[in-house]
Amino acid sequence: MKKSKANNKLMHGARTAGLLILIAVVAAGCGAAPGAEQSAAAQLQNKPIKVAKISSQSMGSPKEQVADVLAVNQVDVMPKADGQVVEVLKRKGDLVQKGDVILRIDTKDIALQMEKSQSSLNSAQQALAKSAEDLSNSKTEMRNSVAKSQSQLDTTEKDYNKMHNDYDAGLATKKQLDQAETQLNNARRDLELVQDKLNSLESTNALSSQQSQVDSARIAVQDAGNTLDNYAVKSTIDGVLSDMTAEVGMTISRSSKVGQVQQTDKLKIKAELTESAAKLARNKPELVFYSANNPSQKQKAKVTYLADMMNAQTKMYPIELEVTNTDPSIKPGSRVQLQLTSEQEEMALAVPSLSIVREGSDTFVYILKSDTVEKRKVKLGRVKEANQEILEGVKADEQVVISGQHQLKDGQKVEVAK
Repeated sequence: MKKSKANNKLMHGARTAGLLILIAVVAAGCGAAPGAEQSAAAQLQNKPIKVAKISSQSMGSPKEQVADVLAVNQVDVMPKADGQVVEVLKRKGDLVQKGDVILRIDTKDIALQMEKSQSSLNSAQQALAKSAEDLSNSKTEMRNSVAKSQSQLDTTEKDYNKMHNDYDAGLATKKQLDQAETQLNNARRDLELVQDKLNSLESTNALSSQQSQVDSARIAVQDAGNTLDNYAVKSTIDGVLSDMTAEVGMTISRSSKVGQVQQTDKLKIKAELTESAAKLARNKPELVFYSANNPSQKQKAKVTYLADMMNAQTKMYPIELEVTNTDPSIKPGSRVQLQLTSEQEEMALAVPSLSIVREGSDTFVYILKSDTVEKRKVKLGRVKEANQEILEGVKADEQVVISGQHQLKDGQKVEVAK
């Protein structure tokens, strides 16, 4: 019993000694901490920091969207004649100019008709020429007759005047005078008759009927020529040939569609944008686009339509643009890259990512103010390589601390390394 009590006393003493040693150790530790902190702070304050000027940097390439190219104007290729295709000069996808022949239709029938019409014209012209010659001869003969009758009248008038003088002088009888007067009246009547015939020839178009025949034959030849021209099916605009269905040997009829020409100098660009993409394009009068096959050839297209509301079925925002095209590689049916932002819009204030200090969900940078630093809360944006965009909190040309910032405090005096 006594031995047990003795053991208990020894154990209690050991516990007490251990507790005293622990308290001494803790006390010693507490006493050394202030000195260590002061030493660390002194070291940091004496250590130079590094800074960099804040400037605008490119945070990426312009935002792009694939878009479809359509023709603003398109014209159907429709023949004006019936027949069998004997030659196809243009194929689907070919560029054509206004007036280019796309295909030819067999012209044997119309060529025969034109030959007959030309023959009829030649005959009518020959008949008209012969009649005109006869008429001219008749007029010449009639004019000669008028001249002859006038000469006879003049002679008869002289004879009558002499007879009248002789009668007055008693050298001629009344019967002789009456005979002379009768001859004078007959000569006057003969002159009037031939003059009337001449006037009739000159005032009447005796060739009108034959001239009408010539005109009709000439019109028939012109019609045949125009119809013959219809057997060469031509493009009516400049553009690219699409939907070409005609082949050699095929029989086609007039007014039937055999192809389509889509205008290439004026194009429409269409795309479907997400809500975020639509925000980038909204309120912009024009956008830049280019062909993936020719990225160096960039053009601007006028924005003609951008939906205010989302399409209920596609959940997208349709956009349409129009452009006068200068790149022959861009054709209706192709696709282009539509730039929703510009290179300038991709420029933003940025700092090195390592300069950013994170405290929980907040982010800060230290800005140099003379020989002290200011702790700034910032809002972060995009990251590109070793830099990060700053949306709020800093200004261009300010100096941001890029080395030693994790040991700094707001308002702390610093030394900048040279």
